[in-house]
Amino acid sequence: MSETVLEARGLGKDFWEGQSVLTVLSTIDLAVECGDRVAIVGASGSGKSTLLHLLGGLDQPTRGTVTIQGRALSRLRERERALLRNRTLGFVYQFHHLLPEFTLLENVAMPLLLRRGVSLTAVRQEARGLLGEVGLADRASHRPAELSGGERQRAAVARALITRPALLLADEPTGNLDPHTGEGVYELLLALNARHGTALVVVTHETRLAERMERRFRLDETTLSPL
Repeated sequence: MSETVLEARGLGKDFWEGQSVLTVLSTIDLAVECGDRVAIVGASGSGKSTLLHLLGGLDQPTRGTVTIQGRALSRLRERERALLRNRTLGFVYQFHHLLPEFTLLENVAMPLLLRRGVSLTAVRQEARGLLGEVGLADRASHRPAELSGGERQRAAVARALITRPALLLADEPTGNLDPHTGEGVYELLLALNARHGTALVVVTHETRLAERMERRFRLDETTLSPL
């Protein structure tokens, strides 16, 4: 029986605009199991990024609950949520967010270096191995400015996987790339999902790419429905 990595129940998010309330998400229910490949599609401004931030514990819901590996985020202190994110979740965004002053090896290693008592040698070996998996072994000493957009995004994927997360959350991971390069990054995400068993949730407006996923949902009018 598969383990449930993430579960959202009755999830909602409101924003205040003066005296008015804007409901971005009303009642979202979603369960993600180990190894799942899930796509959430929707137009720009539909609330996809807001939903992903709630699922990843980067924002607080107005109502409802998010549970990650059996732990309800609402019951955790901020430090505990940060530790849970570091150990259980990986994040990939539309923009790579690599630190320009560090090499690719250092950027990829960074999430593990935040942990206490880690071996620097072991972390560097792990980072080199992941750079090899994403086809960047010969770019380890380069800085982000020396790479193409696709290479930077592949490095961001490697950084997200360095902690061996149970779940990878990707927010428009190919949205800033040309179609050919974006296809390559998408293939990489699917290959790593299959190789490592990491559950994958991708939010995107690209229906063609979403069709490659096992489970698909549409976010529309504040609610989530199966496709």
